[in-house]
Amino acid sequence: MNDQLVSMITQLVMEKMEKSTGSQTPEIAATPTEQPLIKFYDTVENRSSGTTEAIATSQEPLIQLYQHGAPQQVTTVTSATFEQPVNDAVSIKPFQFEAGSLSESVQAAKKHTPARIGVGRAGTRPKTKTWLKFRLDHAAAVDAVYGEVTEDLLQKLDVFQVTTKVTDKEEYITRPDLGRRLSEESKALIQQKCKPQPKVQIIISNGLSASAIEENVQDVYLALQQSLSNLNIDIGTTFYIDKGRVALMDEIGELLQAEVIVYLIGERPGLVSAESMSAYLCYKPRIGTVEAERMVISNIHKGGIPPLEAGAYLGTVVEKILRYQASGVELVAKEG
Repeated sequence: MNDQLVSMITQLVMEKMEKSTGSQTPEIAATPTEQPLIKFYDTVENRSSGTTEAIATSQEPLIQLYQHGAPQQVTTVTSATFEQPVNDAVSIKPFQFEAGSLSESVQAAKKHTPARIGVGRAGTRPKTKTWLKFRLDHAAAVDAVYGEVTEDLLQKLDVFQVTTKVTDKEEYITRPDLGRRLSEESKALIQQKCKPQPKVQIIISNGLSASAIEENVQDVYLALQQSLSNLNIDIGTTFYIDKGRVALMDEIGELLQAEVIVYLIGERPGLVSAESMSAYLCYKPRIGTVEAERMVISNIHKGGIPPLEAGAYLGTVVEKILRYQASGVELVAKEG
C-alpha cells in the first residue's frame, strides 16, 4: 500500500470522526460521481482448499475510495428542542429559622417564667433575635447600675439627699464597705432635718439599680404612707441616699434610734429585669445587726410584685414587726 492510499484512508477516517462528534455543525458529504476505485470488505480466509482466498462476509463495503473531486456540501441542521431544558429553574425560598418543635413541658414552662428556655438555635449559635434580645437586656442592666435618680423624682417625693463615703460608681462597685457608712456631712444633715426616735423610718437608695427607683418607688412609697396612716403608725422624715448599701440601715438606726426601718433600694439588675426593687425591714437595727434579723420583700416591679400592692403589704408587715417587737428569724419564731 503506497503513501497516497494511506493518506486517503486517514483523511476519510478523520472526516467520519468529525461527523460523529459535531452534533450541530454542518456536515459535508461526498457524493460519488463515478465508480469507486477501491473497496474494502470485511473478509475471512478460505483454508479448506489450502489456498488463501478472500471471501466477503457482507455485500456492503466498509470503506469506499473515490477520486478527488469537488464534493457537494450537504448541510444538515439539527433542530433544537426545548421540551426538556438543560438546567431546571430552582424556586428561591426565603430563609427561615428552624421550626420550634418544643415539648409540652417546655412550652408550659415558658408560660410561667421569663427565663431564656426553649429559644432554639441556628446551627451552633443562638438565633439572631435571641442574641439581640440578650444584648439589649445586658445594656439595660449596665445602664441601671451606672444611672442616676433624677432630681424631678426627688422633688415629687419631697425628700432630701445624703451621700455615703463612696466617691464614684467604680468605687461603689469595688468597695461595698464604703457604701455602708454615711459621710460626716450626711450625718450632720440627717440629725438636723430628721425627726428623732421615729416609730418607722423610711429611707430610699438607688443601690445597684437607679432604674428600679425611677420606675417603682413613687407608687410603693405613696402606698406605704397610706397604709401606715390607716394603721395609725407614726412615720419619720424620709430621705434619699445616693450609692447606699443595705447594711447602711444599721448606722441610720443607731443615729436616729428608729424602732423600725423600711429601706427601699434598687436590686442588682439581671438579664430578665433591670427595674426590680426590694424593701428591707428590720426592728431596731444597730451597728452589729446580723442578716438573720432583717426581712426583705423583693422582686417589686411590673413583672413581679406590683408596686402599689407591695406598698400596701409593707404596711401590714411593719404592723406585725411592731406587735411582736422582732423581725427576721426571730419574728418567724414568735409567730409560730
